[in-house]
Amino acid sequence: MLKDYIIRLETPADYEETENLVRESFWNVYRPGCLEPYVLHCLRSDPDFVKELDFVMVKDGRIIGQNIFMRASIQADDGRTIPIMTMGPICIAPELKRQGYGKALLDYSLEKAAALGGGALCFEGNIAFYGKSGFDYASKFGIRYHGLPEGADASFFLCRELTPGYLGGVTGEYATPRGYFVDEAEAEAFDRRFPPKEKRKLPGQIF
Repeated sequence: MLKDYIIRLETPADYEETENLVRESFWNVYRPGCLEPYVLHCLRSDPDFVKELDFVMVKDGRIIGQNIFMRASIQADDGRTIPIMTMGPICIAPELKRQGYGKALLDYSLEKAAALGGGALCFEGNIAFYGKSGFDYASKFGIRYHGLPEGADASFFLCRELTPGYLGGVTGEYATPRGYFVDEAEAEAFDRRFPPKEKRKLPGQIF
């Protein structure tokens, strides 16, 4: 793929365009409509938000991709709290998916997170895509997903060490940072800032 893009830090002037991109990318994917633009809007003011890792991808003067990172932790079985990171929402403009832009953005942002001392990253995603960038099932690291019953399918729960050996000797539980959980009525009100779109119940949605 030709490098016909730049990746840079997001600025406040980008917020509306970025949120609209996230809305277009996630609309009707996991639920009728989506919550992700409001989640992003809220996370930017969360104390665990990593502003040094708030990236947008720009092509031909237009934002076509974005990714953010949050500080998180693993509650280790030996009583320690292990600082890690999580990320997302991450997205690419729908018409540019499966062209290599997503992997380019992901690999760049993971490299920057490692340089910042991220240690490790836990994330909910599809191994078919994220495995190409070094992620594996979190269970292989001895990390459990908070609230998931023993024996339940945890194939969505992925992990990658950003510093080799960072999770050596660690077993424990990860919980999604509270900032990701938003009030759906507030998200609905936030969505009215954008042009109307039809909410549809589609096969494969999980909510």
